Amino acid sequence: MFSLFYGLWKYMFSKTEFHVLILGIDKAGKTTLLEKLKSVYSNLEGLPPDRIVPTVGLNIGRIEVSNAKLVFWDLGGQPGLRSIWEKYYEEAHAVIYVIDAACPSRFEDSKSALEKALRHEDLQGAPLLILANKQDLAEAVSAEELARYLDLKKLDERVYMFEAISANDGMGIKESIEWLVDAMERSKRTEKLRVRAGVNGPTTA
Repeated sequence: MFSLFYGLWKYMFSKTEFHVLILGIDKAGKTTLLEKLKSVYSNLEGLPPDRIVPTVGLNIGRIEVSNAKLVFWDLGGQPGLRSIWEKYYEEAHAVIYVIDAACPSRFEDSKSALEKALRHEDLQGAPLLILANKQDLAEAVSAEELARYLDLKKLDERVYMFEAISANDGMGIKESIEWLVDAMERSKRTEKLRVRAGVNGPTTA
């Protein structure tokens, strides 16, 4: 009887764990975003922007939002490092794709890298959050302008959202993460990952 009640308690009160990829070409602000997430959602103070260096390989960050634990995998965006992205696709519940909205000359490279990722079968059905970063800069385009420019095909086949943010000052970050958690909780991909892991209830840490 104790084990039955303990199992029910664990099911009701433990937090669901989600794995989220943070992708984007180099200098988009991915690691700055990860550090800001740490400071916004935990007592940990993230690194200041002037101390952040380009990611070579992988950075990992963890936060808790409501009844969810989010594990972020921030992957390097330099051309020579993008080949490792796909090694993490299979276990990802969702993707955050960061774009430097203040640098239109790199939009085409960002679009190409994103389209290649979305075509990979291991990311099928993963919710997608596209962040128009660096809104603290006067030259940054809006999320709507970025969406029109990218004109990504086949996005209607997955849940997605464009959001304007600033990883420097935190603008738009909480709204973005709240949307992402809701999207993952509703996602068929989440159910598939749970089944594959042999978990009947929430995926718990």
